[in-house]
Amino acid sequence: MSSVVVAKAGGAKAPPRRSISNPLALILRLVILALLDAGAIWLMYNLLRDGAYALAIVIGAVTLLLNAIYLRSELYPLQWIGPSLALLGVFVIYPIFSTVYTAFTNYGDGHLLTKQMVIRQLEREMYLPEGAPLFEWTAYLSPQGEYLLWLESPETGEKFIARPGKPVEPAEGEPPAEIDGFRQLSRAERLRHTQNLVALEFGQPPRVFRVSERQIGRAAEYEQRYTYDSSQDVLIDNATGKIYRPIRGTFTADDGSTLRPGFRVVIGLDNFQRLLTNPALRGPFVSVFIWTVIFAAASVFITFALGLFLAIMFDVPEMPMRKLLRSLLLIPYAIPAFISVPIWVGLLNPQYGVVSNMIAGIFGSAPPWFSDPFWAKIGILLIQLWLGFPYMFVISTGALQALPSDVYEAAEIDGAGPIQAFWNITLPLLMITMGPLLVASFAFNFNNFVVIELFNRGGPPMSGTISPVGHTDILVTYTYRIAFASGRGADLGYAAAITVAIFLILVIITYFQFRYTHMLEERSENV
Repeated sequence: MSSVVVAKAGGAKAPPRRSISNPLALILRLVILALLDAGAIWLMYNLLRDGAYALAIVIGAVTLLLNAIYLRSELYPLQWIGPSLALLGVFVIYPIFSTVYTAFTNYGDGHLLTKQMVIRQLEREMYLPEGAPLFEWTAYLSPQGEYLLWLESPETGEKFIARPGKPVEPAEGEPPAEIDGFRQLSRAERLRHTQNLVALEFGQPPRVFRVSERQIGRAAEYEQRYTYDSSQDVLIDNATGKIYRPIRGTFTADDGSTLRPGFRVVIGLDNFQRLLTNPALRGPFVSVFIWTVIFAAASVFITFALGLFLAIMFDVPEMPMRKLLRSLLLIPYAIPAFISVPIWVGLLNPQYGVVSNMIAGIFGSAPPWFSDPFWAKIGILLIQLWLGFPYMFVISTGALQALPSDVYEAAEIDGAGPIQAFWNITLPLLMITMGPLLVASFAFNFNNFVVIELFNRGGPPMSGTISPVGHTDILVTYTYRIAFASGRGADLGYAAAITVAIFLILVIITYFQFRYTHMLEERSENV
């Protein structure tokens, strides 16, 4: 009895630390972690060799985190979300930081690779020195379709066996009928296989042989064109003696000649400076930004207005077939936008579109939906209304059901009419629950790529600009066109700078929207 009292007086004991009692489970866990670590180390080695330091660091950090979670007993609760944390770090957090980093680089066509990858690529280039000796060759073919060459110098009598990507082997005697399962090609077969042989490099640096296109039956030994000197950080052209130094991501000689491809380097605020100071870029960006804000705000306003109007109209229990009609209103929301938008494009077609023909029958002509900037924007907002009002209708219907009825009874006793009740009671109370949803809808439409792209690909085109932009482009489609669809090469660094600008703009707009929503909540407390 006394021991029980002492136990109670001492309070509850701390739960014992979790330990792995099953040796088989411990061994299995260690084996899985060992395989994971081995794969991560191999991946990190290749990433570091290619100069992808940021991704290598992320892979290493995620691997250490998983090891800590699954080896330390005090972190046992995190084991359930360990894989999710790893995926979050690799596929969410890293892309965000990578985008911000890219905004400060020259990343784009001509500068897609890291410096290490560019050096290795240039060092693989070969050239034929002037006066290089020629070799007679005999071709062999394996059952798998692989080739090798028997090479012989008419001058020195040297003989070699050369295989693609492997060191050259010395040979003696006459070409045999078969070498390691490769059969010798006849003279007629050599002609048929010449094009394949010309495209291959036989041997491995520093000794590489290629079959001559001009001199039949001859091959020549090619030499490495560029050599990298790490002590001086330069590339040396072995054919001309030129020295190329890295300047802003491009190996450049003293006479101004350059080597391609270039590599990624940090260029500071140059992309943002281009965005703010270059008139040819600043003008389209400002126009696109203004239309983006108008498009997002107008889309939210018209869809919310129509959705709320229909929700109030159907908020009558005595209405016949109310459930069926409500269900039919959700059809536009159930159809994907990539199907609905092309259908609307067909309906608005000036030649055979049903809607355009109907308008033309009433007013004499249909609006130029695709060639006039104003009407193109009206057409996009019309499609947005069709796509967005069912969502607003659903959330408005749910919010209306939660409003207290006694407030309306008191307002009716005080003599308030339907319009006064709506503006002073219904709308303020609805904004408590719908305000954040409207903010989220604004952010979504701020980056609504599908509707803009499928309607007219941002057209009609905006004249007098050096960047590919149309009058209905919003910031996200403008960024996409600069990065991937300009036709003059991708400028991913500049596109990333615009992406960062979009993010900052959205943060500011969302901050003020939430402040406004909070003001509405305070106002609703007095209702």
